[in-house]
Amino acid sequence: MIAIELMETATSAVTHTLSALASTPLAEPAPKGIDTNGVVTFFASKIAPILLAVLGVIFIGRASRGEISKVLTSSAIAIVGLAFIAGAATLFFIGDYLIDLIFE
Repeated sequence: MIAIELMETATSAVTHTLSALASTPLAEPAPKGIDTNGVVTFFASKIAPILLAVLGVIFIGRASRGEISKVLTSSAIAIVGLAFIAGAATLFFIGDYLIDLIFE
């Protein structure tokens, strides 16, 4: 008789515990995607100015030593690189516009 009562008590306790576990979420829902606008804004506002400042310091240092031709060459390379980056960003927006235009 005591064993049956103990089994009933244990069964009800296990049932109560399992129902409580089933009603609570075990993990957070998966993220829906990456915030690419936030990433691009971060790079444009924080990283790019620092890199441009470092390039400026390097160019000024070289120019002060009289290496004007190296400074001009490096400046031209940096300007061409920035043009490529701007072109890639432009193509990104043009591509987005074309996809919206085609698939609407």
